[in-house]
Amino acid sequence: MQSKAAPATITTEPAMSFVQMLEQVRYHGAYPTRERAEDVVSTVLAALGRRITGEERVELAARLPREAAQIFAAQIPESDPMTGWAFVRDLATRTGGTLATTRWDVGSVLGVVARLAGPVLLDRVLAQLPSGYAILFGRAELTQAA
Repeated sequence: MQSKAAPATITTEPAMSFVQMLEQVRYHGAYPTRERAEDVVSTVLAALGRRITGEERVELAARLPREAAQIFAAQIPESDPMTGWAFVRDLATRTGGTLATTRWDVGSVLGVVARLAGPVLLDRVLAQLPSGYAILFGRAELTQAA
């Protein structure tokens, strides 16, 4: 008599630790301290968590370091569509930062998030979002001519 084995649970280990993520953001954003990089990561991931829904949200959270995933997933997605530029403007308003520094912060964090997500998941995330987000993730914004 053969016994059935329990189905294997599939878990995804993030490609890097939270400290490694912070160091990458610190390096790419030229932030003076890890604490400053952590503030930026927390702010940008919280804002991104308000934009992404569905399976892409679950998969992206699984690829982020645990601490980053908690910040991202703790946010309740908002239903109003927001272009990439409006995303930056909204974040600048929330943080009291300038548009230029907020755009820099967003790019510094989302560039690392893009590498963690990988090209296939990033394509799906960008397909879900309005125009203007590709450049924030370090990609060219491709549009079709009318």
